Amino acid sequence: MRYSESREETVRNFLYDKELATLPELKATLQTSAPMTVFRTLRRVDYLSSYSHRGKFYTLREIPDFDLLGLWSCRGVHFSRHGNLLDTAKTLVGQAEAGYTASELDGLVHVEVKHPLLRLTRRGEVARRRIGGSYVYLNTNAARQRQQVLMREERQAYAEVGAGLDVEFLPEELKAAIILFFSLLNEKQRRFYAGVESAKLGYGGDQKIAEILGLDVHTVAKGRLELLRRDVEVDRVRAAGGGRKSVEKKLRQ
Repeated sequence: MRYSESREETVRNFLYDKELATLPELKATLQTSAPMTVFRTLRRVDYLSSYSHRGKFYTLREIPDFDLLGLWSCRGVHFSRHGNLLDTAKTLVGQAEAGYTASELDGLVHVEVKHPLLRLTRRGEVARRRIGGSYVYLNTNAARQRQQVLMREERQAYAEVGAGLDVEFLPEELKAAIILFFSLLNEKQRRFYAGVESAKLGYGGDQKIAEILGLDVHTVAKGRLELLRRDVEVDRVRAAGGGRKSVEKKLRQ
């Protein structure tokens, strides 16, 4: 085995065992004092740097079990499928159904994003609008941005009229009707139905609908995101051969 291949195997084994490591730890593992030796080896094994802790932690790209947003945390260190904090903030804002305020995005990525968001705004990579007394960061694409603004305004309208429905205050008859209808659907339809109801409720809707329907909150979130991104395969409504006969077929009979 060549020396470079031996170093790659050493780093791989170390990271599989520890999940993540700092530069000093990797230098000690490779028995080198040269940072470039470590980085050359990391590039060969396809690595990720953390977006938290100033990027000082490293892992193999194949190790993280990313969530629906493409994020993964290990022992308080945070990684993103999208790259560093700037790239992550830009991607999440662009994909968000209603954009994000800085504080909302802070809560998702578990680090402060105010300055990265301002930097992205100055570079024209995200847009910023004042909506309902808060600055909201949005996609720069005009059509997508309109959708985000509409969703944000709808959520705020629900909040202002007290439509943030609490599960404990739902009439029992309505709960029973929701659960009955839900039971008639197949697995995919259940996920999408839960996603629609969650989107209606706005912030916190995933958790509330999950409680009513007895679903995992991540299942509700997945259905909501798939619908909002239109990531849906439309199945055949009727079975093959179903439906009305064609005019041509009728004439032959």
